[in-house]
Amino acid sequence: MSLWRQLTRGLRGLTKQAAADQDVADEVQHYTEQAIAELLARGLSPEAARRAVQLELGNATIVREQVRASGWETLVRTFFADLRYAGRQLRNNPGFAATVILTLALGIGASTAIFSAVNPILFEPLPYPHAGRIMMIWDSGGDSGLRLPVTFGTYRELLERSRSFDELAVMKPWQPTLTGAVHPERFEGQRVSASYFRALGILPLMGRDFQPADDRPDSLPVVVLGSELWRRLGGDNLIVGRQIKLDGKLSTVIGVMPGGFENVLAPEAEIWTPLQYDASLPPDGREWGHHLSMVGRLRPGVGMLQAKRELDTIARTPVAEFHRPFYAALDSGLMVNSLQADVTGGVRPALLALIGAVILVLIIACVNVTNLLLARGAHRRSEFAMRVALGAARTRLLRQLLTESLLLAALGGCLGMVVAKIGVQLLLTLSPAQLPRVNAIAVNGAVFAFAVAVTTVIGLAVGLIPALQAWRGDPHTALQQGSQRSAGGHQQTRRVLVIVEVAIALVLLVSAGLLLRSLQHLFAIDPGFDGSHLLTMQVQATGGRMDDDSTRLRFFEQSLDAVRHVPGVSAAFTSQLPLSGAPEDGYGVHFESSPTGKPDADNGADGYAVSPGYFETMSIPLHRGRLLDEHDTASAPLVAVISESLARSKFPDRDPIGQRLRIGPANEPWYTVVGVVGNVKQASLALSQSDAVYVASAQCRIFGDDAPWLVVRAHGDAAALTPAIKNAIWSVDKDQPIVRVATMNDLLAASAAERHFALDLFAAFALTALALTAIGIYGVLAGSVAERIREIGVRAALGATRSNILALVLRQGMTLTALGVVIGLIASFAATQAIATLLFGISRLDLITYLGVIALLLGVSSTACWVPAWRAAQVDPSITLRSE
Repeated sequence: MSLWRQLTRGLRGLTKQAAADQDVADEVQHYTEQAIAELLARGLSPEAARRAVQLELGNATIVREQVRASGWETLVRTFFADLRYAGRQLRNNPGFAATVILTLALGIGASTAIFSAVNPILFEPLPYPHAGRIMMIWDSGGDSGLRLPVTFGTYRELLERSRSFDELAVMKPWQPTLTGAVHPERFEGQRVSASYFRALGILPLMGRDFQPADDRPDSLPVVVLGSELWRRLGGDNLIVGRQIKLDGKLSTVIGVMPGGFENVLAPEAEIWTPLQYDASLPPDGREWGHHLSMVGRLRPGVGMLQAKRELDTIARTPVAEFHRPFYAALDSGLMVNSLQADVTGGVRPALLALIGAVILVLIIACVNVTNLLLARGAHRRSEFAMRVALGAARTRLLRQLLTESLLLAALGGCLGMVVAKIGVQLLLTLSPAQLPRVNAIAVNGAVFAFAVAVTTVIGLAVGLIPALQAWRGDPHTALQQGSQRSAGGHQQTRRVLVIVEVAIALVLLVSAGLLLRSLQHLFAIDPGFDGSHLLTMQVQATGGRMDDDSTRLRFFEQSLDAVRHVPGVSAAFTSQLPLSGAPEDGYGVHFESSPTGKPDADNGADGYAVSPGYFETMSIPLHRGRLLDEHDTASAPLVAVISESLARSKFPDRDPIGQRLRIGPANEPWYTVVGVVGNVKQASLALSQSDAVYVASAQCRIFGDDAPWLVVRAHGDAAALTPAIKNAIWSVDKDQPIVRVATMNDLLAASAAERHFALDLFAAFALTALALTAIGIYGVLAGSVAERIREIGVRAALGATRSNILALVLRQGMTLTALGVVIGLIASFAATQAIATLLFGISRLDLITYLGVIALLLGVSSTACWVPAWRAAQVDPSITLRSE
């Protein structure tokens, strides 16, 4: 029979039952007539021929059933019959069904939510054409292994000498301000070289891309807008060619990016402008410092290793055409990494650890459901035996039990999608700012396919063990014995599964405990200042008139004076703020008394340009000398304050006060050290203090800022003063934007956001695992007590006291817990390696954490054991033995 005929016949059998039955009857009748005709042709009489055919066919009804069962539609019909039967079984046991469905929904929902976050970050290719060819290039920090931004000179040299890349581009942050409205609005953007969008492979939807002519210092300012910003500005399709006022200057809009453009290199960026660096600038100018990120698109057929070898060759062979200052000599070579690895490298360990955690929670959920199915199967053994004895095939029984577990998994999966949707919202709320591709986290088609796959696998997995138990059962023995007295094999399997649950729960609890202890150690670190009652914000000086240094300095002085007139506050400006998340502003610091006399032999330090009162406002302690004050004006002698770490490293055996230092290039003037202050955590609480040099804002030569940070200390709630502080600044100039308003305590919390994120999720998974484990222990013991009622009654009749019976059941449960703890400890020693990079101040073998977790697990387990044990102790032997 042809495939098409089989298909049409099967569909007819499913949709038109009566017609299909008639077709089968006609087919059998036709066969009978042909067989009789053949026998008649051989010389048999009609009666003999008909009798011979009837003997050959046997019972006509059975024949018709056999013919009907030969088609694929029978399998479909049987499946739906099994499905209906499974539905009736679950409807008759609503408590069992609800427990299983909710447990599976929790496991499937949690795993699906985590997959929705991990998939776009770690597994999906970036949303660019041939994304695997996009590379990031960094200057190598040498033996330290640190990667450094490249200089403009390095970019120009690679642009001319490299042949491995179709496009090379550099970029840096840009924060333009749109003026002319009631209050100025600042945008996050990027200054980029002309080939930036071509390196990513995405071109504007409207207008055009940047051209080399746009990237010259004498070119008119042009910008490309992101789609969201374009809509906020009115969404005019004729905006290309129009001008907007940014930082007091008119810029022409030349393009609008597509709505789906995802800029993973700067997710907040919504406006772009050309870099417009002058290639003829002196090689030691500010534009040539390590401050540019470089991205490149490999040529077709060129691999990352090949490109790395070429760049290493270029680094080792300088040419006279491209001058290299000592700080950009490329002596340690260049680092090349794929864009995807570069973007996700920081969060990969945490996400992989979360994948492992959610898999463990899913396993515990499956173990609990398997235990429930085994318990239910033990009570249905007589039913299964009766059906086998009546002629049911064991394969049909196996298929029916698997269908029931698949139905449970499907219902749990449907509810799990709701849990996943809620979980994704929680993930977005809890996710740290540095988590890449946050906008791509969603419950989409890939996530739905994952959920379907997980649901199917779980349905088969949790149903297989109970089904095999039923398959191997002896129907003769099962019919002779009650189900409660023949469940020993089930109990043994369930106990093993509970031990597994306890071990997994211990692993998750240890991981959460280590992260909690790590955060406690982290926040016990002294940041070097008092963050309480401290409000911070960034104030920008924009517009053409602010290009004048004296005008800009006067604006900040007047703004600071206006803020200080707000009752109950002290305030100061600083060019960079500790723990703000902004890139560190570091410079080479050369002391006049350096043993080598070479500026490149001295270490770098963070450079701070601060106003008078900064140290007092931040509560940074003075160790010796004096602080910067209002007498340190532009016309006064140049002075500096250094950190204790810098003083100890440079002057371990003498007083640094009076020593002279130079910051940056060799043509910079000398500053005299007048004070030493305490160390401050600049980048992170987890990192050692950076050396620091503080100079007065009025005397700063190279690292002054047109967007300094304002720090305000209040007597009460600092955040409540935000409107008053803003109004004070806008009373001086209403066109200057104020952004990044936050309390210092908020910044301290944000500096540990990645650890907080991991802790929150691990804690949620660990508590879920603990609850499921307690339910599993309770279920096994409750089932054991129910199946040992006769034994317990006999023990009580022979003189066992209630305390003896109570101890018997408690000992059984705690033995399972103890075995699980031993296995879990062994597993934890290996599993906690996955979170080692998230720990701070403690070992992953921290004894206090392990002892605390064991105590918690034993306490919860004993509580779960108590109720079944108490029920066992209440058994009345006379009633039990009478029922037997």
